[in-house]
Parts: sequence; structure tokens; C-alpha cells
Amino acid sequence: MTRDDDLQRLLLAVHALTRIAALDTQNDAPAAQWRTLTLLRDNGPQRLGDLATLSRVTQPGMTRLVHQLSDAGLVTREPHPDDSRVSVIAVTDEGLVALERWLTQLSDALAPHVADLSDAEWDAVSVAAGALSARVGLQPEVVR
Repeated sequence: MTRDDDLQRLLLAVHALTRIAALDTQNDAPAAQWRTLTLLRDNGPQRLGDLATLSRVTQPGMTRLVHQLSDAGLVTREPHPDDSRVSVIAVTDEGLVALERWLTQLSDALAPHVADLSDAEWDAVSVAAGALSARVGLQPEVVR
């Protein structure tokens, strides 16, 4: 197996675990909601278009999602100070609490699926998580 194969298997396994855990939590909020709140937590307030790009969704799709998040009190949407045609989106304290609650639920749901990992396997997970998080710009204090 090549390194590319290993990275692809890792990515697919993480996606599968995330889907399984999301189903196990029986949380009906869309994954895009949690991704968007995480992006805002990690990157600070964003222009709507930039947030759509970061999240890899269309701008109309992000507009709809931001309306839903705003109605739920999870984000604020304010005009840009220099260009009133542009909206700046920020996560609220309530949004951060909801995200933290979801991450805890996700971790709790994942726990049974990884409970039988050996110490050596956990060490490998830790090394991989640290190395890959650093490569994508996540700071250690941002990673749960």
C-alpha cells in the first residue's frame, strides 16, 4: 500500500465514523450546521461568501443555512463595516454551547466503536491526529 492509499483509507474511515456517530446520536441537525459553527469558531467571523467557500457549499445554500442558524440564535449576521452589501457571520455564545454539546454527543457515540483499540493503536491515532491537524492549520488548543 502507498502513502496515498493510507491517507485515503484514513479519510474514508473518519467519514464513516462520523456518519455512524451522527446516526447513533439521532441528532437531526444537518452536518453542514456543525461544520459551519466549527469553521466560525476556528476562523472567527466570516463574510458569507468566504464562509460558503470554506464550507464548500454554494452561496445560496450558505445563505439558507445562515438564516436557519440565525433564527435559532446560533449565529449573528451583520453588515460588513466597510461594505453594507456584504454580510459578516459570527458564531454566538449559544452557538458555541450547542457545538460543544454536539461534539460531546459525537465523542460519546464514537466511544463504543473505538473502545477496543490497543494503547499502541491510540498512540498511532494521536500521532496521526497531531500531524494532520498541524498540516491543515488547526492549533492544538482548537482541537478538542
